[in-house]
Amino acid sequence: MRPMDTRVETPLAFMKMHGLGNDFVVVDGRTRAFDLTEGQITAIAHRQKGVGFDQLAVITHGTEGSNADAHLTFYNADGSTSAACGNATRCIARHLMDESGAETLTLTTDRGTLFAREAGDGLVSVNMGHPQLSWQEVPLAHEMDTLDLPINGAPTATGMGNPHCTFFVDDVNSVDLEAFGAAHEHHPLYPERTNVQVAQIIGENHIRMRVWERGVGTTLASGSSSCATAVAAARRGLTGREVQIDLDGGTLWINWAEDGVWMTGETEHVMSGQFTAAFLERHK
Repeated sequence: MRPMDTRVETPLAFMKMHGLGNDFVVVDGRTRAFDLTEGQITAIAHRQKGVGFDQLAVITHGTEGSNADAHLTFYNADGSTSAACGNATRCIARHLMDESGAETLTLTTDRGTLFAREAGDGLVSVNMGHPQLSWQEVPLAHEMDTLDLPINGAPTATGMGNPHCTFFVDDVNSVDLEAFGAAHEHHPLYPERTNVQVAQIIGENHIRMRVWERGVGTTLASGSSSCATAVAAARRGLTGREVQIDLDGGTLWINWAEDGVWMTGETEHVMSGQFTAAFLERHK
């Protein structure tokens, strides 16, 4: 891959996509080199003064020798990076499959190599890889059992390329997620901060979940959080390894299979646009 140019020339095109209301700005760097600064990323994320997103994703060519169809890099709304973003990966996979006519894809991320496939009926599946279950992998601050953390509510810690903290509660709607999520995102047991989920078992292999994403806040959905919650529920014996998860924005189906955690759901490409030179210059 050629070095990234530090200049962003106008027009710079973008796509706005979402998976169950978990929304993304996607920029394609396969045909044009560019480099967005942290200031530009946070400006784009602003929902009144920018475009607005939960994550920004950059598509580049697969690294040499990887045989990948593309490489994906993710940024949170506060400008920090994230190794994984499941719903964004599904959205981009749909775009790349529509573009190429392929029904399967190999994508690389900082999380590792992920596989995507057409699931029919407008659905896309992505294998988010094997969950990280040891305290070092999540990561946590020191050695402990990841199944029951020494935090009020005994949540479960799971790594999905990013850290997660899952609380099982009787009623997810009774939780003040703004206060609860913010309080736990920066818990000292999580040196890299954490995504926070509150989950309720509402039926056999059926979960209701709400999400607080680190560096973002409350979101209507989260793919990696859904995977982490499904893994945590199965580990605790609350469900089997195939579950339906109902989020504020819609439904995902998670299968913790032998080859990794598969996530299936809907995607939507909302619009395409261009950033102005003045906007990018002002916020660089």
